[in-house]
Amino acid sequence: MIRAPLKFKNLTDKPITLILRRIDTQIGTSQSNYYCLDNTCMDQRIADYIIRLEAGQSLSSLQVALDAGLSPGVSSVKYQVHNRATPTDIVEFEVHFAVDERPARPSIYSSKVITVQDVYPNPVTDQANVDYRIASDRVKAKLVIHNILGNQVAEYDLPAYENKLKVRTDELNAGVYFYTLYVDNEGVMTRKLIV
Repeated sequence: MIRAPLKFKNLTDKPITLILRRIDTQIGTSQSNYYCLDNTCMDQRIADYIIRLEAGQSLSSLQVALDAGLSPGVSSVKYQVHNRATPTDIVEFEVHFAVDERPARPSIYSSKVITVQDVYPNPVTDQANVDYRIASDRVKAKLVIHNILGNQVAEYDLPAYENKLKVRTDELNAGVYFYTLYVDNEGVMTRKLIV
């Protein structure tokens, strides 16, 4: 499932009710589109999602998601949002989901809360990639890179709402490095990275 976070903030001094509406989909026949709050996705038939925000309140746990199914390519879904009190003041936006058909990379670490694939390419010249999946935004994960002497040279947070980390290595000297995965501040796995 591919997810895209949506963020809303009430900048007024009064409560507001927003209506988020799916108005058009260009998706494959084996694909489904959902609204998700935290890690719970709603029935795909729900086209309208109602959001109540108190004065100054923000909502960042809402996501739109695409169950990729069997169709590679780019799928798009168009939405509109408006304040229930001013239904003619509409904002439209479109979310594009890129679905790649590529062989799955083997996992080098997997638990109930996180799955991480190996760094690629390795050896790397200027940028390496790490694909990962975190089951809950309550899980704090990061990747720390150390040189051969054990000195930390870089640290990257792994946000739960993303699934790929880009590791910049163009400022590192050529050589052998090690990257360690930390889950909730506990080192759970270390691997070699060649630059």
